[in-house]
Amino acid sequence: MKALISVSDKTGIVEFAQALHALGVQLLSTGGTAKLLADKGLPVTEVAEVTRFPEMLDGRVKTLHPMVHGGLLARRDLPEHMAALKEHGIETIDLLVVNLYPFEATVAKAGCTLADAIENIDIGGPAMVRSAAKNWKDVGVLTAADQYEAVLAELKANGKLSDKLRFALSVAAFNRISQYDGAISDYLSSVKFEDEKLSEEYVPARDLFPGQSNSQFVKIQDLRYGENSHQQAAWYRDLYPAPGSLATGVQLQGKELSYNNIADADAAWECVKSFDTPACVIVKHANPCGVAVGANAFDAYSKAFQTDPTSAFGGIIAFNRAVDKAAAEAVSKQFV
Repeated sequence: MKALISVSDKTGIVEFAQALHALGVQLLSTGGTAKLLADKGLPVTEVAEVTRFPEMLDGRVKTLHPMVHGGLLARRDLPEHMAALKEHGIETIDLLVVNLYPFEATVAKAGCTLADAIENIDIGGPAMVRSAAKNWKDVGVLTAADQYEAVLAELKANGKLSDKLRFALSVAAFNRISQYDGAISDYLSSVKFEDEKLSEEYVPARDLFPGQSNSQFVKIQDLRYGENSHQQAAWYRDLYPAPGSLATGVQLQGKELSYNNIADADAAWECVKSFDTPACVIVKHANPCGVAVGANAFDAYSKAFQTDPTSAFGGIIAFNRAVDKAAAEAVSKQFV
């Protein structure tokens, strides 16, 4: 088994490579990753030795080569594929470990120049990831450090990866490529090209609303039903949800929330968090039936409840302060 490792984020990569080596996996690598592994005493072959072509253009070209992509894309079950590899002296690659240049982190920094942003657009990494992910039946592709443990567990137990894990890794890889390309498009679509000729130090002004918005959503859970009982629904959150949004919360108690529970909770939270003083909001069927401020959580809740006690039955209650004993006891007297 052969693994090609080329990572920007080197978190856990030495330990992972050491474990692969202990399992008899041959290691290929590029640039800084290869140096790191070699410095740790691991036997590693540089990709340039395999391609017989040096890294060039400041690292822009290093893995864009048939010796790499042929090894990733060849179907092991097709004799003509394997014959082509043999004819051209290409060896198969069974594991690909790649995380991409940190484009999102780079453009998030204050004062990021357009040149820095452009240089952090990965080309070879996504190309390899797509090749490996397409050939998921034969190649395992890892795009994040939190995948290392599951891969090692299966290799230690079975000597190979299951179809289920390889497919899951492939899906995660294509998701990552989609997120990456979306972030690049969002950034470049927001850049105001104000000068005819730009210097390397140019920090571009950016439109608040980019020319193209590439929203990415991750499923939190399936829901029992949608707004009405005959409808299906699922709950998704933004890839990078705003701090303090409902999607970042943790349910501590009670049965699974419904579509209407979540929609009402979001409405209640968005309303109550706009107050600086202690406040309580009660929402029923997407509309506030009680909104009040008070000296504390109990006082605010008491006033909000008195606004419309009938509609408050079965409603969603939100506070912008920790709920103390007095407020909790008052809330527990009604169905919520």
